[in-house]
Amino acid sequence: MSETILDFEKPVLQLEAGLEELKLQGSADKSRRGAIRKLRKKLQKLRHETFSNLTPWQRTLLARHPDRPYFLDLAGLMFEEATEIHGDRAFRDDPSIVILLARFEGSSVVAVGHQKGRNVKDNIYRNFGMPHPEGYRKALRAMKLAEKFGKPVLTFIDTPGAYPGIAAEERGQSAAIARNIYEMSRLRVPVITTVIGEGGSGGALAIGVADRVLMLENSVYSVISPEACAAILWRNDRSRAPEAADTLKIAAQEALRFKLVDEVVQEPPGGIHRDRVMGANVLRRVIRRHLRELTGQPLEDVLSARLEKYRSMGEFDQNPEPEKKAPSEEPLLPS
Repeated sequence: MSETILDFEKPVLQLEAGLEELKLQGSADKSRRGAIRKLRKKLQKLRHETFSNLTPWQRTLLARHPDRPYFLDLAGLMFEEATEIHGDRAFRDDPSIVILLARFEGSSVVAVGHQKGRNVKDNIYRNFGMPHPEGYRKALRAMKLAEKFGKPVLTFIDTPGAYPGIAAEERGQSAAIARNIYEMSRLRVPVITTVIGEGGSGGALAIGVADRVLMLENSVYSVISPEACAAILWRNDRSRAPEAADTLKIAAQEALRFKLVDEVVQEPPGGIHRDRVMGANVLRRVIRRHLRELTGQPLEDVLSARLEKYRSMGEFDQNPEPEKKAPSEEPLLPS
């Protein structure tokens, strides 16, 4: 685990450290027990005030937090067993996209997810979570395999975007993304997507066309990164990235309001990196609920609803009624 502490986290972490220090001193003394209760209430209030009022830029920083669990971290907590498959059967294996044949809640599924690295060596190997076209072709091969055997597809998005290098373009990057979007729109099995960190542009959409799209509370979903947006709008002034993040409506609640996602999944206080087990338990229950709903419907109804879902996106209402929806009601479990 890294030692990264974001500026807005510091007051909470300092108070947590003070509480732990007080606990270590023992609670036999009545006055000390009272001080512990008082500090605990203060901490609870501060957590709520801090993390329920985060700006889009602060949520972006949480989505990129180096301790935030990546796809393989969550897979280890959510799947009973998993076997990785490799290669696109055309060029090579792309480690920035991982494919798992897995057991989820006792049923077989195919899981597809972006994978970032934890250190320099691993990030180079995973290409910082930015797939080449062969990664998307590998993902499509796995999804067509799921279709052949009638297994649901679960995808997990966490990428700043598809790799924009010349070699990737020469091998058909945009064509691979477009092909995946087309094939996923008509895939004859239930598909559930979860944005677990960054959801960047076509790099995310290439595995993100689904019957149900979920977002973790502190994940982000956008057509461009705030830094790149700021560079375009304000002549390379990347310092205005926080302003760009707000303009892009990058946060999960905004995506929910615009009906781009179906549900926001609550994270543990302070973010899922603070308690991976609790966060994975909540996400698992939400996915299980949606999967049961989808598998309980006739396949043709599922496909019709998927088509209508994406055809209705982009409608404009000059005076929309604000839709206020809380994150997932799934209760948080103790770790």
